[in-house]
Amino acid sequence: MSGRTGLDPVGREGDDVSVTADDTILDDLEARGLVQDSTDRDELARRLAEGPVTLYFGCDPTADSLHVGNLIGLLVLRRFQDAGHRPVALAGGATGMVGDPGGRSEERNLLDDATLSANVAAIKAQMAQIIDFDDGRALLVDNRDWTAGVTLLDFLRDVGKHVTVNQMLARESVKARLAGEHGISYTEFSYMLLQAHDYLHLHDHHGVELQIGGSDQWGNILSGVDLVRRVRGATVHGLSWPLLTAPDGTKLGKTTGARIWLDPARTSPYQFFQHWMQTDDRQVGEYLAKFTLLPLGEVEAITAAHLEHPERRQGQRRLAEEVTRLVHGDAATAAAAEATNVLFGGSPHEVGPDALAAVAGEVPTAPLPTAAELAQGVDLVPLLVEVGLASSKGDARRAIDQGAVAVNGAKVASGATVATADVVHDRYVLLRKGKKHYALLTARPQPA
Repeated sequence: MSGRTGLDPVGREGDDVSVTADDTILDDLEARGLVQDSTDRDELARRLAEGPVTLYFGCDPTADSLHVGNLIGLLVLRRFQDAGHRPVALAGGATGMVGDPGGRSEERNLLDDATLSANVAAIKAQMAQIIDFDDGRALLVDNRDWTAGVTLLDFLRDVGKHVTVNQMLARESVKARLAGEHGISYTEFSYMLLQAHDYLHLHDHHGVELQIGGSDQWGNILSGVDLVRRVRGATVHGLSWPLLTAPDGTKLGKTTGARIWLDPARTSPYQFFQHWMQTDDRQVGEYLAKFTLLPLGEVEAITAAHLEHPERRQGQRRLAEEVTRLVHGDAATAAAAEATNVLFGGSPHEVGPDALAAVAGEVPTAPLPTAAELAQGVDLVPLLVEVGLASSKGDARRAIDQGAVAVNGAKVASGATVATADVVHDRYVLLRKGKKHYALLTARPQPA
């Protein structure tokens, strides 16, 4: 390890943390706070130095979208891929039918086959946003493909006999559930055997030598490492990172903590962007290191500048831009950034139509008056009521008289109207009451 004491997990200032040309992927992960446990650090480092390694990370399709907690795993795969290794992204169609007991106090609801299939298809597309699967540079697999045809007797003979109940009871996820109010079903108890079987299959058929996952998966990862050793006599490896936690200390995931999804239909790019903009000042450095592909030297520079002037929120903005671009692409990121400017006091005249379309997805809307009406000028008072910024015409007039209403960012006076000249990009008029309450008049869809 190169000595680096500067950027700790919460992004405080200190010495240089840049990864040099002599550092390895493992050094980089450790510097980013992405290593909590590994089976044998020195042995793993030696294997990675010998040449490309095939590694895997799995996500169970318990919903039709991945979330921010899954994003760390996909980005670790991407970091390995960028370092010359070969990632395998696994959508757990089989394990998703059982449910992982780790990090939960009660059993998951089991999903039917049709729902699981739809979920698998959705998360595979999201994985492809982060990992490059072109020309066989990475694999995308579903563990139902090799699990569905395995009979119970074959599974008990080929997997179950190599794992003792003592080992299974010793796993922290199982102990926690046994000590809890709801206990654990045999279905969930068997989850670690299914995941161990995945490792064995991927080792046999794709040469996988490393499984990665969050620290709540560490017991399952060890089960797979041990099964491969017992059945094949081979040395394989495991690596885990610390779990993200919400402000109240709960696991950040689909069913606990903040629900920030990668699917834009569940969490819009604007809302996704805002999630990162709301990052606590103390976590900016940590999140830049873990959730972006920026070099650590640049992370340190951005963090240091941010800590000098946290009120400017430049660290959060760079974080939001980088992560939103990775998940949603350049166009959606630009629109989300511009929409943020508009909804924090910027002029709609200074942004593109995509940004205002993003705003339309986040604030109340009402139909824009017709071209003929706009040519004559339309009284603003009933429009404020229609769009929900005022409870009555009297309320609307009082707000205007108090100087609390703005059209396209400019405050208006009594008797104000909305006219043709107020229409931005031929379809939008932005209304604001007070400092934070926005609404949008939008052109009616044209008939097909």
